[in-house]
Amino acid sequence: MLKIFDTAKRDIVEFKPLSKNKVGMYVCGVTVYDNCHIGHARSAVNFDIIFRYLQYKGYDVIFVKNFTDVDDKIIKKANEENVSCEEISTKYIEEYYKDMDAIGIKRPVYEPKATQHIKEIIELVKTLIDKGYAYEIEGDVYYRVEKFKDYGKLSHKNIDELKSGARIDINDKKENPLDFALWKKSKEGEPFWESPWGLGRPGWHIECSAMSMKYLGETFDIHGGGEDLIFPHHENEIAQSEAASGKEFVKYWMHNAFVKINKEKMSKSLGNFFTIKDILKQFKGETLRYFLLLTHYRSPIDFSFDGLNSAKEALNRYYNFIKRLEETEFSDEKELDLGAIKDDLDNLISRFEEAMDDDFNTPKAIGEVFKVLKSLNVYLDECERKQIKPSLYVKDKFLSSMGKISDVLGVFKTTSKDWFFKDGIDVNYIEQKIEERNRARKERDFKKADAIRDELLKMGVILEDTAGTTKWKIKS
Repeated sequence: MLKIFDTAKRDIVEFKPLSKNKVGMYVCGVTVYDNCHIGHARSAVNFDIIFRYLQYKGYDVIFVKNFTDVDDKIIKKANEENVSCEEISTKYIEEYYKDMDAIGIKRPVYEPKATQHIKEIIELVKTLIDKGYAYEIEGDVYYRVEKFKDYGKLSHKNIDELKSGARIDINDKKENPLDFALWKKSKEGEPFWESPWGLGRPGWHIECSAMSMKYLGETFDIHGGGEDLIFPHHENEIAQSEAASGKEFVKYWMHNAFVKINKEKMSKSLGNFFTIKDILKQFKGETLRYFLLLTHYRSPIDFSFDGLNSAKEALNRYYNFIKRLEETEFSDEKELDLGAIKDDLDNLISRFEEAMDDDFNTPKAIGEVFKVLKSLNVYLDECERKQIKPSLYVKDKFLSSMGKISDVLGVFKTTSKDWFFKDGIDVNYIEQKIEERNRARKERDFKKADAIRDELLKMGVILEDTAGTTKWKIKS
C-alpha cells in the first residue's frame, strides 16, 4: 500500500487515485532564462522517481510538466542580449534537455509551454471575471483573494495576517494588496497577445491552472514542485482553479525540500548555486542523481563536493561488485545449499517496495540494495575459500531484481566496463598492464611488477592476486 505525504493535510496518507488504474500528475517546471542549477535537478529527480514508481505499480501515469517561457526574467535577458524572448526560451529549453538527459530524467507525457496556451489562459481569466473573482483595471486583470474563502488552505496561512503584513504601494491599482495578476498589460519592448483587455501577457500563476486543467481535467491526483512554490504560487493556483470550476483542484500536493549550501537555500538570487553543467564537468550524471537520492525528498540536502565524492565511491563499490559477478564462474546445479543468502535475494524486491511505499523513501531503498550486496560478497568469499563454484541462481536472481530496481531509481543501470570507461578509466589499458605484470612476475622481474602495481594504484586501481589469477577493482 503506497503512502505519501500530502502538504495540504500535513500528514502521511494512503494514496488512492481518482481512477483505479490512471494517475494524473502535474509538476511546475522551469522558467527558461538560464541554465538549471542543482535545486532544479533535485525537483526533477524527485518527480521522475515518483513517475517511475507509479508506473512500476501498474498505473497509467499522465505526467505533465510545463515550461514557463514568458516571464519578467526572460524579458530582461532578451533585452540584455538584444534578441527575442523566443530565442532565449528556445536556447535554454535545449540546454535543459541536455541536463535532464545527463541525469536520467524520463520525458513527461506532456511538456506544454505557456505561450502555446494563451487561448486557454484568456478563457480561464474571462471565466473568473464573469464569476466575480477577478477584475480589470487599465488593461491589467487581478484575482480577488478575499472572495475565495479557502485561501490559505494549502500553506495554512491566515488571510487576515497576510493582509496586515502585505506591503502597500501608493501607486497600486489593486483593490487589495493580496490580489495577484492574472493578465498583465504589456509595456514597451515586451511580448504581447491580443485579449479582451488589450494587448498583454499572462501572469505566472494562471498559466499552470490553464495547462494542468487542459491536459488533466478540472480535478487530478498529484500536483508537485519545490517547497518554495507552496506559497504563493500553488496557493494561487488553487484559488483561481477552484473558483473557476467549483471543484476540488488537486487531491494530493507534494513538495520537495530545498538544496542548501552552508545551511542556506541554494538559489540564483542568493548567488550560492552550482549549475548542473558545473557538476557534470567533474562527476557523471548518475553520480549526481545517486547523491540526490541519498536524502529523502522532504528533507533538505546539504550540498557538498565531499558528498558527491562519497556518492561516487558508493557507486564504485556497486560496480566493483558487478564486475566481480561478470568475472565469476557460476554453477547451474540446482541442489547447492544457499543458506541465508537465498532469503536475502528473494526478499530484496519486497523490501525495496516497502521502502518506496513509505512516501518514496529512496535512502532506505538504496540501503536494502547494499545490504544484499554485502551478503553476496560474503557468500562469494566463502565459495572462493571452499574452492567451489557459486550458484548461478544467485547471479540471475540479483540481476533480475536489480533490473526492476534500476528502472525505478534510474541508477545501477550500466555494466561495470561502461561505468569505469565513463569515469576516464581505460579498462583495456588496465588489463594490458596486468598482463605485463603477470609476465614480469613469471620472469621474476619483481621490480617491474611492483612498478606496474604502483602505476595502477595511482589511477585508483587495486590489484588482488588470488588462486593464480589477478583481479582488479576501483578504489572506493
